[in-house]
Amino acid sequence: MIELEDKYADIRPYNDDEVATSLKRLIDDNAFIDVIAKYNLPRILSAIPFVARPLIRQQLRKKWGQINSVEDVQNEVAKYLNKLVKRTTSEVTFSGLDKLDPNQAYLFISNHRDIVLDPALVNWGLFQHKMKTVRIAIGDNLLQRPYITELMRLNKSFIVKRSAKAPKEMLKALTQLSSYIYDSLTAGNSIWIAQKEGRAKDGVDQTDPALLKMLQLNGRKQKKEFGDYIKELKIVPVSISYQYEPCAIAKAKELYHKQHHGQYVKSVGEDIASIVEGFSSSKGHIHLAFGQPIESHCDSADELAKTIDKQIIDSFYLHPGNFIAGGCTEAVINKADAAKFAKRMDKVPEELKPLVLAMYAKPYHRKAEVNIKSCEH
Repeated sequence: MIELEDKYADIRPYNDDEVATSLKRLIDDNAFIDVIAKYNLPRILSAIPFVARPLIRQQLRKKWGQINSVEDVQNEVAKYLNKLVKRTTSEVTFSGLDKLDPNQAYLFISNHRDIVLDPALVNWGLFQHKMKTVRIAIGDNLLQRPYITELMRLNKSFIVKRSAKAPKEMLKALTQLSSYIYDSLTAGNSIWIAQKEGRAKDGVDQTDPALLKMLQLNGRKQKKEFGDYIKELKIVPVSISYQYEPCAIAKAKELYHKQHHGQYVKSVGEDIASIVEGFSSSKGHIHLAFGQPIESHCDSADELAKTIDKQIIDSFYLHPGNFIAGGCTEAVINKADAAKFAKRMDKVPEELKPLVLAMYAKPYHRKAEVNIKSCEH
């Protein structure tokens, strides 16, 4: 096991024996302490570092003094998530988990609407059902500060090297990633990865075949056919549906900017702001639908992508906003829900409203398209 872990030392999550040292680094990091102070202390205190920092450090040493393992960290995260769910959602529901084997490691591939909440809620569902939490794929573009790297690797995240640009460097990074995912699954550790790079800002949940080709790199090394190797990975599609789209206005601004200026360059710290907004904003009802492990024979990445997409679209839970934005007149929409959605849309700048409405409408229309195609066959 030591040899296996060392092989992935630069990308893997922390082991039990690294937890205490990582927590010490976090407590010693002024940037991290200042962020904690900003969100937990009165403004007048958080603005005075020589007062705020010792207070926060004292609290953290007391709180984290008994944390010495990855499981301890997961239990702390579960407590935080429990508070977050109570504070920012009306309810979080799950389907399909009862049909999964708690002793089996799965590769969960989900749609992606929120940077950190998506995998956190997958873990929340597994934790509630007494199943092992997942190892989480996270892009190195998010690791802009040392304390973020510490927090992510403490919380069972492994690093996807998106910053690799040269072809040889990219291939090396992707091959290592492919191998790490396979070895994790073989060792009994489930994995979460988004169906494509970046969040679905336009409401289109679509699997990128390039992701699936990356998974096969290790299979190719083992001289296994695509379909045979993919079956070994026990892929389970997951469909995450938020009543109120996290960071909807920020996503729409990015799309609007791309439409009118050709490209959008994120400012420093923008992703961190999105993470904070995702955690703190009201999200209404959230549903996570866990699909069936893919056992049908898929001979290509494109075929597998379509199979994953069908499960994600089919099981996507439509909220009142999806029906309203989709122009559905048949669904019985509760007046109170319709009023809440209208009130939410009132806060959206006029020029962004079509883009935000499209985010909500797209799942409704795609589900209808999938059902029509299924009828034709």
